[in-house]
Amino acid sequence: MSTSRARYVWVAAILLLAAAAVVVLHNPADSEADPADLQGQLQAHMRTTLERSDPGQHNHAGHQVQPTAGEPAVICGVRVYGYEPFQVTTLAEVKTVYGFHLCGVAEPQRPWDVAVKLAGPVILDMATDPPGIQVVEATADVMYVDRLQQMFPPKYAQVAQKEALSDSEMADLRRRYDDAAGL
Repeated sequence: MSTSRARYVWVAAILLLAAAAVVVLHNPADSEADPADLQGQLQAHMRTTLERSDPGQHNHAGHQVQPTAGEPAVICGVRVYGYEPFQVTTLAEVKTVYGFHLCGVAEPQRPWDVAVKLAGPVILDMATDPPGIQVVEATADVMYVDRLQQMFPPKYAQVAQKEALSDSEMADLRRRYDDAAGL
């Protein structure tokens, strides 16, 4: 690589880092401000809805939270696959959100590896307050993949069979879980 090209690469990297620092300082992760884009708003709303709900509302596969002195925090990572109606532009217009959730029940001093976890494709019914939560589960008569295809529109069902959380969302989930569990 030529010296002048290397300089441009370094300048671009420094400008990118400076821009990222400005964004972080202007809108810290702990801020309650809504993201500017609908996808970000939906992701934040889905996470908040799941974390504020009783774990039984998105409890599946027979997992039970152990009784503790207080209510343990539910810490979730989410991914929005899509929403309906798909042509809307504001959060208030969205009726249904399709996505994935991975939540850990942050009992005091319980490491992530042994925590009760709630995970899988999830549907939020935004027409109710609070939003309704449906998880995809197999039944005695219906296999998991068939149930997923029954509940999700085909384009979201295909994604749900292949994709879960992004690496950055998983890292954020683990950090937030450790904080909530006092680790």
